[in-house]
Amino acid sequence: MAQQALRPNTAGSLFATDGRRHPVQDALTAVTLVLGVVSFVTAQFHSLHLLSSWTGLVGIFTGAYGQWISVTTRERFGLILGLGASGVGFLLGMAHGGLFGGLW
Repeated sequence: MAQQALRPNTAGSLFATDGRRHPVQDALTAVTLVLGVVSFVTAQFHSLHLLSSWTGLVGIFTGAYGQWISVTTRERFGLILGLGASGVGFLLGMAHGGLFGGLW
């Protein structure tokens, strides 16, 4: 009983963690978030479609792999945000000219 009194209650928290370090998952989460933000922001400019489509595509792949190996809710939450931003940026980049600049 005394041990439960000292243990924090993380069961109801959105960002519950298991108390261990997950450097690979944390790195994938950070990379996916950064790629998602870059892809989403650059997709707002028609002339930056190459950057938005490529960063979106890489962000989708890193986010998907991160989801596959993720352990905690905190990691999954960040990965879903990054995946959503990467997906929107990728699709807008494809609509503005695609991965290769409309050379085909």
